[in-house]
Amino acid sequence: MAGWFELGKSSDGQFRFVLKAANAETILTSELYKTKAAAENGIASVQTNCALDERYERKTAANGKPYFNLKAANHQVIGSSQMYASEASRDNGIGSVKNNGASTTIKDNC
Repeated sequence: MAGWFELGKSSDGQFRFVLKAANAETILTSELYKTKAAAENGIASVQTNCALDERYERKTAANGKPYFNLKAANHQVIGSSQMYASEASRDNGIGSVKNNGASTTIKDNC
């Protein structure tokens, strides 16, 4: 089974999506969007950009934990990963987004 997107609503009425791997682990979390249509556009942007290595910004948090952002061609962040224990784990997370981000399965939980 391939990964999928889950589209949901936050407690303040904004929308966000998460990309889940086949094992149901969250591998990418979006920013908050004011409209459902904007969140759906964010999903489309992941589908478009996930295969391109240059779209991944590899970062290290203040606590020393590696993570990454997936960016669109205009350099806006589409989604962010969790914090990882190592750079190798982060790179595996990027690989998982590359493998699952083109999924067309969207579970609408709104």
